[in-house]
Amino acid sequence: MNSIQKLARLFSEFPGIGPRQSKRFVYFLLTRNNEYLSELTTLIEGLKKDIVLCSRCFRYYPRNSTSSSICPTCADTTKDTSKLLVLARDVDFEHIEKTGIYNGYYFVLGGLIPILEKEPEKRARLNELKRRLESDSIGEVIIAMNANPDGENTEEVIREYVRQVAEDKQITISTLGRGLSTGVELEYSDSETLKYALSGRRII
Repeated sequence: MNSIQKLARLFSEFPGIGPRQSKRFVYFLLTRNNEYLSELTTLIEGLKKDIVLCSRCFRYYPRNSTSSSICPTCADTTKDTSKLLVLARDVDFEHIEKTGIYNGYYFVLGGLIPILEKEPEKRARLNELKRRLESDSIGEVIIAMNANPDGENTEEVIREYVRQVAEDKQITISTLGRGLSTGVELEYSDSETLKYALSGRRII
């Protein structure tokens, strides 16, 4: 296996990237100058050093000069402490936070749970979510998953985890309301659609 094949194989492991696209990436890089490739290499090598995981919401954020283990969003005291929006991915967090339509805190699962998954705790941060619910004074958990089969299954699993804690605490569980079309990912939903989905969320 030569360098082109090896790099194409690595690119094909990226979400949503197939063999043809991964090959295009490689050939694109071959057309770039050494300065471009050097900068790309430096950024990739420094990614794990410059980006850290928040100990509260579990999203990745740029390391700052402070020694705090939580991201600026979790450190924002103006947010509504009674609400927790549970999302699958960092990109969903960025998309919703950028719209400014939600004023509570977040929790990033780290992925969706496939329908036939027998050990969901290995695919998402379910145990961490449970600990967050047990330790914080949260009044409402808003489950915001993609409108597809894996998203619906993840929602069902989260619902059961929250209910285990909700027996001892008064926690309302809600999910996004109408506005999101079936099969649509949160990442590609416009701000108005998300606004209606959040404002019209359903208690479950």
